[in-house]
Amino acid sequence: MVIIAIMRYILPHVLKDLQRKMVFIGGPRQVGKTTLARYILEKHFKSGRYFNWDFDEDRTAILKKRWREDDKLLVFDEIHKFPKWKQWIKGLYDVLGDKHRILITGSARLDVYRRGGDSLLGRYHYWRLHPFTLDELPISIDKGHALEKLMTIGGFPEPLLTGNETEIRRWRRERFDRVIREDIRDLEGVRDIQMLRLLLDLLRERVGSPIVISNIARDLQVAHKTVKMWIQVLERMYLIFVVRPYVKSSPRSILKPPKIYFFDNGDVKGDEGACFENLVASSLLKRLHFLEDSEGYEFDLYYIRDKEGREVDFAIVKDGVLQEIIEAKYSDENISRGLKYYSQKLRPTKATQIVATLKNSFDEKGVRVMSPFEYFGHPLWNAN
Repeated sequence: MVIIAIMRYILPHVLKDLQRKMVFIGGPRQVGKTTLARYILEKHFKSGRYFNWDFDEDRTAILKKRWREDDKLLVFDEIHKFPKWKQWIKGLYDVLGDKHRILITGSARLDVYRRGGDSLLGRYHYWRLHPFTLDELPISIDKGHALEKLMTIGGFPEPLLTGNETEIRRWRRERFDRVIREDIRDLEGVRDIQMLRLLLDLLRERVGSPIVISNIARDLQVAHKTVKMWIQVLERMYLIFVVRPYVKSSPRSILKPPKIYFFDNGDVKGDEGACFENLVASSLLKRLHFLEDSEGYEFDLYYIRDKEGREVDFAIVKDGVLQEIIEAKYSDENISRGLKYYSQKLRPTKATQIVATLKNSFDEKGVRVMSPFEYFGHPLWNAN
C-alpha cells in the first residue's frame, strides 16, 4: 500500500503545512487517509506515534496522553468521534505544539464538525483527500483501461487495485455497512437505518437528475425535513455531494432542486452516460477542493437549468465569478443546445464539452470539445 501513499496528490502540501501548524485530513472512509498518514509517519519523521480512536488501547493512551516526549509526529485517526475532541486537541496543541507535529484524519467532514465557535481557528490547515481520478492514477493502472475502470469500479484504492469482481462487491457492501451502521449511527444519531438505505438506493438511480425532495419523501413515506436531514448526513459522511443550480440569487438556488453525485463512482446505478457524468463531477470537485485547500480561493460547483429546458451539467464559480461551464457527454460530439446558449448568454472564461469517446479535440463557436484524458491531462497538483 506504500505506493498509494507515495502517489497521493496532497502529500507534499501536507508535509509543508505540518512544519507550521496542525493538519487535518478529511475524506471518505477507505480513500487512503490512514495509509497516507502512516507513510508520512514512517518515511518523513524520525519518531512518532499513530493512534486510532476506534482501538481500545489507543483510546486509553489518547485520553491519558501516553506517548514519548521525543515523538516528532502524533497521528490521531477518527478522533472526531470523541465528543470533546476540539477542546482536547486545542489544549494539546497550545501546550505541546512546539514539541510535536500533529496530524488528524477522519472519515467524517471535519470542516463541518469544526464549525460553530471554532476554538481551533488559526491552528491548523485542512485537506480533503479524494479517490483516484484520471489525473491521478496508480502506476499499475493501464491508461488504456483507466476510464472504464474508474466508471465501473470507481477510484477508491482497494477495489481499483484488486480487480477481482467478487472482492470488489464485498468491499463495497462492507464499506456501506460501516459508514451507515457505525459512522452515521454513532456520529449523527440516525436510527432508521433501513429507510436511509432506501434513500441511498433511490439516489443511486437518479444521478445527474434534479432531486425533488418532496417526491422522495412521498416515495419513502417520511417527512420532507427528514429526507433533507438525511441527505445532509450522507454528505457529511462523504458518501454523496450536492450540486445546486446556478442562479444569481442564493435564496432562490436553495429553493430549486439540487443534483446529487457520489464520491464512489461504483455506487452509481445507471447507464454509461450517468456513470461518466458522475466521474466528471467527482473529478471536478476534487480539483476545486484542492484549489481551496492549497490556495485559499472559494470555489463552487453548480449546474444550470432554465424553464425552457436548456441545461449545462456544471458551472465553476471562483470567488463569486463564473469561470467555466462544462457539459459531460459519453459519445455525443455535437455541442449541446444549453452549452451553446449559455456560452453566449453568460460569457464564461471557458466553455467545454467533455466527450468520453472523443479521439481528437476541436473548437466550435467558442466551445472546446475534448476528451476526458485531455481535460484532466494536466493535474493542478503537479504544476510545480
